[in-house]
Amino acid sequence: MHAMNKTMTAALLATSALVFSGASHAAALDQFKSFVASTKSAKGDFTQQQLGKPKAGKPTPISSGTFVFARPGKFIWTYQKPYEQTLQADGEQLYIYDKDLNQVTVRKLGNALGSSPAAILFGSNNLEQNFTLAEAGERDGLEWLNATPKAKDTSFEQISIGFKGGVPLAMELKDSFGQTSLLKFTNFQRNPALGAQQFKFATPQGADVVNQ
Repeated sequence: MHAMNKTMTAALLATSALVFSGASHAAALDQFKSFVASTKSAKGDFTQQQLGKPKAGKPTPISSGTFVFARPGKFIWTYQKPYEQTLQADGEQLYIYDKDLNQVTVRKLGNALGSSPAAILFGSNNLEQNFTLAEAGERDGLEWLNATPKAKDTSFEQISIGFKGGVPLAMELKDSFGQTSLLKFTNFQRNPALGAQQFKFATPQGADVVNQ
């Protein structure tokens, strides 16, 4: 798995779909609660970039792709550029498919989803059991919400979500090594019609399968 994609994978349980409804000037926490209550599924596009100084004078690469999710615990998070990788969950198992390696890694979702950023987006509605939520004020024209995992053994120290007009436009993920990834969301649709079979993972022909 590409080194950058390992970071992306960590960021996965990172993210995936953001779609909100709410008052245009409501505080971030109010908008977030409205999202949890009213958005059962969503789909759209994303970009993802690691913040910080570029290495060796090279610009930090930006990944992009698409997402779709349905509560609870079903999602497809697809990186299209610069490398193709799919993270897909059917509510019980997480499948990570690396096209270049033609390899599928399978993991049980279990409790790992509960204290991850993914839980904010497509987990259960009982978020405050796993996170401490707090208003973070206005920045860059967005209203921000901080979510701090209560568990000590998570990959992330803090997750911040920026809203505008009831819509999540950005998400910052600070990991346990002090690195921060920025995700931006566009073209999303709230509560689209999704088939039950959409989240059933089909192993690509000839792919190696590794169970973890």
